[in-house]
Amino acid sequence: METMTPSRAWLRAEVLIILALSLGRSAVYSLLSLAQALAAGPLSGQSTALNSSLRENPWLDLLYQLLSIVFTLAPVALVVLLLALTAGSLRQALGDLGLDLGRPLRDLLHGVLLAAGIGVPGLAVYYLGRLVGATVEVIPAALDTHWWTLPVLVLHAVKNAVLEEVIVVGYLFQRLERLGWSPRRIIVVSALLRGAYHTYQGVGPGLANLVMGLVFGYWYRRTRRTLPLVIAHTLLDVCAFVGYALLQDALGL
Repeated sequence: METMTPSRAWLRAEVLIILALSLGRSAVYSLLSLAQALAAGPLSGQSTALNSSLRENPWLDLLYQLLSIVFTLAPVALVVLLLALTAGSLRQALGDLGLDLGRPLRDLLHGVLLAAGIGVPGLAVYYLGRLVGATVEVIPAALDTHWWTLPVLVLHAVKNAVLEEVIVVGYLFQRLERLGWSPRRIIVVSALLRGAYHTYQGVGPGLANLVMGLVFGYWYRRTRRTLPLVIAHTLLDVCAFVGYALLQDALGL
């Protein structure tokens, strides 16, 4: 594959289009959702549901859930292809993203440690936000209970992790570096974007995800590995989604 050397104007346009197709769009709608929630009254009395049923019929619901996951990941495939054009090969692009399987055990260990380091403080921020009324009640798993519910929740967790870490960290860092941005500026912008598209959950989760973005951005800057970030993010979401689905009856949720 021949390498492509895009101009600065091309890179700017490419980044804006990719964000408009994915998490930049989510950030805009999330901020609007927060504004609407603030206008409607105290956040403590409101709730938002993640992973809701899409159809009443369970088989149609399963089909729509799977289609939603596949189509949501389309921008990830697009950015990998775009990075491959400038890297010279798909293998090199995956290596530059740190998504190759060259060090699986180390990536897994680092992912688990990152999940533990982010997860506990994140829960504390969420509950503190609920106490002070700055966070809506987040219902992680609003799917009806079917035989396929837990596997689909795991797939949603993987989808979220791949989408966010590949685009907001790996892709965005590489493109902004080519535009001459400083490492500190890239880390801050990436973290602000991550926080913005979580503000539909309230101010607390937005700030918590901003901090998570700073940590993940610093990690990628030092290691050039997104796979541990994908693992950590997946573990966090699996614990939230599947744990809620398993415990909601027992806890009376």
